[in-house]
Amino acid sequence: MSAGACIFCKIARNEIPAKKVYEDAEVFAFNDIRPQAPVHFLVVPRQHIVSLAEVDATHAALLGKMFTLIGQLARAQGCENGFRTIVNTGRVGGQEVYHLHVHVIGGSEPLPAMLKW
Repeated sequence: MSAGACIFCKIARNEIPAKKVYEDAEVFAFNDIRPQAPVHFLVVPRQHIVSLAEVDATHAALLGKMFTLIGQLARAQGCENGFRTIVNTGRVGGQEVYHLHVHVIGGSEPLPAMLKW
């Protein structure tokens, strides 16, 4: 999918509304439309990167910024005692939107196990 048709690119350009919890010139974060926990937001680079599998050394500073922000944003959303981060990558990894993003999930109660085999 091209950056022009990507739903996250459209949110970044304010063409589609979203409840943003953070934004700057490189990164934005917004509440998930189908939350899986009391706190569930996404941290997304404005640059259209298809998935974590497409990341290379040129993205190091951007990824560092994203993960530095995650803790700050999670605490601001009420996750003082912890949270989970998830980066789904590709079809097998469960990626639904092909634009790199990090799910941040938490609340006041412990989260269930991630995988059950």
